Amino acid sequence: MVARWFLLAVVGVCLVGAGTWIRAAVVRLRTLRKLDSTATDIIELSGSTVSHDMQTAGLYLAVALAVGLVALTEDPAAWYFIGTVTLPVAISLWLARYVRRDARLTEQRLRVEQRAIDVLAQTDTAPARWAERLAPAAMPHTPGFEIGTVHEAVSGVMSGDLVDVFHLPTGRLCCVVGDVSGHDVEASITALQTKFLLRSYLRRFRDPGQALEELNRQVSDYERPEEFVSLVVLVFDEDAGAVRYASAGHPPAWLSHDRQLQPLRATGPVLMMDPAATYQSREVAFEKGDLIVALSDGVAEARSGDQLFGEERIAGVVRRFGDAGAQDVCRELVHAAGEFASGPITDDITVLAVRRVE
Repeated sequence: MVARWFLLAVVGVCLVGAGTWIRAAVVRLRTLRKLDSTATDIIELSGSTVSHDMQTAGLYLAVALAVGLVALTEDPAAWYFIGTVTLPVAISLWLARYVRRDARLTEQRLRVEQRAIDVLAQTDTAPARWAERLAPAAMPHTPGFEIGTVHEAVSGVMSGDLVDVFHLPTGRLCCVVGDVSGHDVEASITALQTKFLLRSYLRRFRDPGQALEELNRQVSDYERPEEFVSLVVLVFDEDAGAVRYASAGHPPAWLSHDRQLQPLRATGPVLMMDPAATYQSREVAFEKGDLIVALSDGVAEARSGDQLFGEERIAGVVRRFGDAGAQDVCRELVHAAGEFASGPITDDITVLAVRRVE
């Protein structure tokens, strides 16, 4: 006869196992009651799990009963009570008809969860990718020119500023800096739409002023009266040693030639103000060693008390670092504005510098 102490130990282990599964079933039931009644698939899956927990608990209790009777009575016939395990087994067989349903529901839930994971991953990466399209960190290869850029969103990574550097079908280098009023997601959407619309018009029309007129007619249909867009377009002609530009109400770009500065001011109003507005193009010499700096108004509007950083200080920084690398000029402008400001700068900042090196 098996030692009583061993049988009692088996009973104890079985009772602990039964208690564990009963506790698991109770916890799942409490959770099930909190679920939205419309989530039928989750409720069905949870209900099946509760049933499985109770079956396992019943199996442990049946074994504990049979072994306990043997230990207490020392009657081998008590082992026949082990037959009570047939009850949870019978229940398992009855519930087996739901195996296919549970498998299908589990697959559906896994797909939903995977989709949720994918959505979260896209949500994490989308703003950064969007910002990269508005203001690329890496510029295209531009033989004969040195390009520098700095772009800082006032919050997060998305902004209403845009930068574009590309070659036109004629081979000429085209650079654009723009600023949409505001710096939220809506402004960022408008900026991206504007950037690629303008690129298509600049490829269609040789004159940047005409491209701005076509763009203005198009974006005026956005029907968002609270938004305005300012832009400066610079088209560099190496053969002619000149740059042709047009500006839609944008802060002046600065041309540095032999340390002499010339502001390239707006040639028409901001976009979306008047669908019938006209935009002129102007041309100035741009020779080897010359530098042009275009920027959004975030730098000029850096504030110290009641004073703005303003155009004069921008011109002073460009003049002081006019012989430095294009990227260094951009950084010095942003650094100077940050040092001047008595508090955080409250607008997006974008600076583009182009130097002719050949």
